[in-house]
Amino acid sequence: MPLINELDLSLTTPVTFLVGENGSGKSTLLEALAWALGFSSQGGAKDNSYLEGADGHALGRALMLSWRQRVADGFFLRAETFFNFATYLEEVGSTFLAYGGKPLHAQSHGEAFLALFENRIEDGVYLLDEPEAALSPGRQLTFLSILHQLASMKVAQFIIATHSPILITLPGATILSIDAGRFREVAYRETEHFQLTRDFLNARERYHRHLFRSEPADGD
Repeated sequence: MPLINELDLSLTTPVTFLVGENGSGKSTLLEALAWALGFSSQGGAKDNSYLEGADGHALGRALMLSWRQRVADGFFLRAETFFNFATYLEEVGSTFLAYGGKPLHAQSHGEAFLALFENRIEDGVYLLDEPEAALSPGRQLTFLSILHQLASMKVAQFIIATHSPILITLPGATILSIDAGRFREVAYRETEHFQLTRDFLNARERYHRHLFRSEPADGD
């Protein structure tokens, strides 16, 4: 895929956001990184080997990763497979101590996500694929606060694919926009996510007039 050809990516801040349209390669890159780091491609940590393909991930095998310290811990979070991960923990008899002491299925989707970040994160590499899918705007603000605290400790590396105009405002984070198969570092105010949300909220009626205008009937 064009995004990966001659890919040379340096992570210089504790948090890196990947932004871009669906199909730009964000999730594929995260899956490849997860496989190369030894995480389950379905989501989870290194010791969560469930529903794993025997042949691994072709792109993951092509990546050459280099970290200042050996990656001993971490997590790959996928909103779409988080239910499967919660089921896996129950099947293996997890005590859920690393998740607030309460089964993830006994919590709402948003509560379970926040419990993961409030209790599970230590040093390591954490890959998050669109975490906002499980979070209301209010809980995105809570997650933003948690992420800021974790980033300030500088013991973990976060790589987050997102469409959220809230999350990308994190101070000190790197934002990489994927466009036409290339990475480009941008400020959050330069992203379409921020600009479109701002413009819509500032001129909602004008957008509505454009979006809801009647289409001419056939033959008119």
